[in-house]
Amino acid sequence: MSRPRRPARLILTALLAALGIAGFSALGVWQIERLHWKLDLIARVDARIHADPVPAPGPADWPGISAESAEYRRVALSGQFLADKTVLIYTPSDYGPADWVLTPLARDDGTVVMVNCGVVPDDIARAGGVTTPEGPVTVTGLLRISEDRGWLFSRENDPAARKWYRRDIGSITATLGLSPAAPYFVDAELGDPAAWPRGGQTVVAFRNAHLSYALTWFALAAVVALGAGLVFRHELRGRG
Repeated sequence: MSRPRRPARLILTALLAALGIAGFSALGVWQIERLHWKLDLIARVDARIHADPVPAPGPADWPGISAESAEYRRVALSGQFLADKTVLIYTPSDYGPADWVLTPLARDDGTVVMVNCGVVPDDIARAGGVTTPEGPVTVTGLLRISEDRGWLFSRENDPAARKWYRRDIGSITATLGLSPAAPYFVDAELGDPAAWPRGGQTVVAFRNAHLSYALTWFALAAVVALGAGLVFRHELRGRG
């Protein structure tokens, strides 16, 4: 089988090189954009978690709540826990297999907010070892956005059996008949460090490897450009 003629090889090399350089460069630029987004997120979350608590948003503010506008904001709310409507959601933890303990808090204004009271080892939770404070309480914690969407391999919620595998607040409050209910939940801060459930478990450390990813993509674009240059040099020398 004969080799392609030199002009055809040069054209093919140029096209492939252009595609490679453009593609890798685009990925590098995308990672730079992600880097700026991640740095803004880290700065925003750091400022919010160390701020003085503000009243948890009421019904008038619910339509405008989003991750950008409110997530990880430190809030305070008062009311009484509805212990009989507690929901356990399985989660891996530093204590081994465990459960999030989500209990609705009925506020004085008649609204309900789901409070993630913390984590408890699964064997303790399933044995009924979860205690809920009685009477009026004030909870301070971080506002979190409902986990409405599952991950690629996450199990589907089963509201009919009252089993949830993510903190899907809309599904939980609707199934429990709680209304009007906030579309967010609150991660309670750490109280008694020896008690269960144990609050203060919010993960606020975000992995940031976007710069290294960007450099990798730009390096690949440079390798393609260098390889194309060597091919052209070889072909042109051969032609001379």
